[in-house]
Amino acid sequence: MALKVGDAAPSFKLFDTNKKEVSLEDYKGKNLVVLFFPLAFTSVCTTELCTMRDSLTDFNALNAEVVGISVDSLFTLEKFKQQENINFPLLSDFNKETSGAYGALYQDFVLGMKGVSKRSAFVIDPAGKIKYAEVLESAGDLPNFEAIKASLN
Repeated sequence: MALKVGDAAPSFKLFDTNKKEVSLEDYKGKNLVVLFFPLAFTSVCTTELCTMRDSLTDFNALNAEVVGISVDSLFTLEKFKQQENINFPLLSDFNKETSGAYGALYQDFVLGMKGVSKRSAFVIDPAGKIKYAEVLESAGDLPNFEAIKASLN
């Protein structure tokens, strides 16, 4: 079932690239932009995360933090974060529970892969409610960064 504006954001606890557990509750009182992405080191995912990297100060100015989530291992995400100088946490949803809870999981992906995060963007308000939800069926599409920003104003 797809999440929609006004729904309570599903809670999560995932590990970041520093092997530190990060939870939704860590961001209580702030806006949180959650970007689910299919796979590190792929061209569209790199474009998406580097676009956010380059505009992070705009989002921070709107009292928003950002996290990226994929089913990659935290070790893969660590290398990707270093290579691309990503300046926000990347979280490993290796067990696919969070992607599934957000309705952002392909059952079947390319090349026979199963259980890969769908490219999706959610904005969660300081009270833990969904302010913006965009789940893309095509992994080749980018989220609407302007709409994400507008939801924070």
